[in-house]
Amino acid sequence: MFEAYSYAASAADKPLGPHEIQRRDVGPNDVRIDILFCGVCHSDLHMARNEWGGTNYPVVPGHEIVGRVAAVGSDVSKFEVGQLAGVGCMVDSCRVCNACKEGLEQYCESPESFTQTYNSPDKKSGGVTFGGYSTSIVVDEAYVLSVPENLELAAVAPLLCAGITTYSPLRHWNVQQGHKVGIVGLGGLGHMGVKIAAAMGAHVVLFTTSPGKIEDAKRLGAHEVVISKDLDQMAAHANSFDFILNTVAASHDLDQFMALLKRDGTMTLVGVPEHPHPSPSVMNMIFKRRSLAGSLIGGIAETQEMLDFCGKHGITSDIEMIRMDEVNQAYERMLKSDVKYRFVIDMATMER
Repeated sequence: MFEAYSYAASAADKPLGPHEIQRRDVGPNDVRIDILFCGVCHSDLHMARNEWGGTNYPVVPGHEIVGRVAAVGSDVSKFEVGQLAGVGCMVDSCRVCNACKEGLEQYCESPESFTQTYNSPDKKSGGVTFGGYSTSIVVDEAYVLSVPENLELAAVAPLLCAGITTYSPLRHWNVQQGHKVGIVGLGGLGHMGVKIAAAMGAHVVLFTTSPGKIEDAKRLGAHEVVISKDLDQMAAHANSFDFILNTVAASHDLDQFMALLKRDGTMTLVGVPEHPHPSPSVMNMIFKRRSLAGSLIGGIAETQEMLDFCGKHGITSDIEMIRMDEVNQAYERMLKSDVKYRFVIDMATMER
């Protein structure tokens, strides 16, 4: 075991602060990464404040991790010291269930599901896992990702969560050239959905309640912007979408968007609201054979595919860099949607 420096929450009502943690020594299949940047996901805030329940304290958040390989185990074949590497939302899974065998580790069917990068039982070291708000991390190479060298490294970090969360449903529902695709919401997830769908060749329509976001949405790649509170604008797009990706994490009326889908169109939800959405109209679905679905991050192979796709198309997240000691202020700003579009921590600012 060796010491690493981190920022942790000691209780739901306490701010994050400096905290020393123990990382396991590098085993035969392990990769040790010196963390350079870590994205700040809204899930980090929920977990630090125990808003979903089940948080184990102290908790070290962070699952959008990029850095350089510092050491590798004797059996590691995919990574070398000095190589760029990333870690996303999971660091292990059962590896034997049908989902894992199909490369869908995010849907691991074991009773414990997959091992989250933080706040999960740590099968290798005991205790619970600690995340990327830290100076280093040790992960089995099967759950480590290669990072394209041509992209701005800090702006790659959010791809490990926001990027794959939007790429996976767009890929699964076969979005392609000529499709009309709606993206609901222009936040950390939504802005990545716009960029990725546009790169896939889709005609992208961004839905927002904020007229002030029109110009930015078009800069990011949206071909059209619809103010969803404007009933006439919404009606003009009825029955016309092949696919809608709904990134909004607040409870809202889903029917207004379901009515915009073509026959056999699908709307997929990736945002988790604090309170349930109002129940959608069954009739709205059955008369056009429309589908309402959900999607959770992506498997390791698909996450690597996403990174390679982003490398090919020059796609990164729009970020605001912060110091480690600014993370509590960043949480408060996130609650006000005061970020365009993802905070990323420069780990070189970590107190030692």
